[in-house]
Amino acid sequence: MQQIFNFVIRNKTLLLFLLLFGIALSLTIQSHSYHKSQFINSANSLTGGVYGTVNSIGQYFDLKEQNLILVEENVILREQLLNSSGRNQSIAIDSSFNDQRFEIISAEVYKNSYNSPNNYLTINRGKRDSIQQDFGVITSKGIIGIIDNTSNKFSTILSILSKKSRINAKLKSSNQNGSLTWNTTSPYFAQLEDVSKFSKVKIGDTIVTGGQSAIFPKGIGIGKIESFTTDSTGDTYTIEVRLFNNMTTLQHVYIIINNNSEELKTLENLNDE
Repeated sequence: MQQIFNFVIRNKTLLLFLLLFGIALSLTIQSHSYHKSQFINSANSLTGGVYGTVNSIGQYFDLKEQNLILVEENVILREQLLNSSGRNQSIAIDSSFNDQRFEIISAEVYKNSYNSPNNYLTINRGKRDSIQQDFGVITSKGIIGIIDNTSNKFSTILSILSKKSRINAKLKSSNQNGSLTWNTTSPYFAQLEDVSKFSKVKIGDTIVTGGQSAIFPKGIGIGKIESFTTDSTGDTYTIEVRLFNNMTTLQHVYIIINNNSEELKTLENLNDE
């Protein structure tokens, strides 16, 4: 306490000046609207900048949680889109379907290969999450691959970047079907084979899933036509497809559960017999 008194006594002239200056400044601001508005604007600018910085820091640490929220919202919306396919009705957030054919489960990619002839992804969903072999896997942009093996907590996905992969796909504009394969050349391109020579093929057209299996619903995006050639027989086209997904930077994916898959497989097996 004595030190405070000593400080005040030693600096009494400066302190008195600061006090009087503050009073004068306050009276000036209060009595002149221009000065008052400028002071308020400056104060708002200062505090706004501080709050903005604090908010940015908070948002940075909150990114993971917000990202998970967005993923879950995407799950809901994507389920509604898949289940409304073929229905002549608009999609509403609170829509409910008595016959919900498709369900969506989100997952994180733990490992992703794209430089081998047969590439796989590992995700953090498995049998305990009702994941089974032959479930389709997509992102918000397009298809990724098909569930190949599952453990209790994890699953591996056979990537579309694989010589083993063969997926029914079609030209969106003409519904002409073909088979999506990969020639191992580039992770940014796949090839659509066995497309009839009578098809109207145009560079820039969209390629989507054909829906002729229980794995992928029809109309899921794949990519756009980059180029095309006629095969040696001259009867079909081979189309170079630039993929919508960047297969080298995958982080979040969605697994499609077709609730009618077992019934469809049983029916297909009966037809084969």
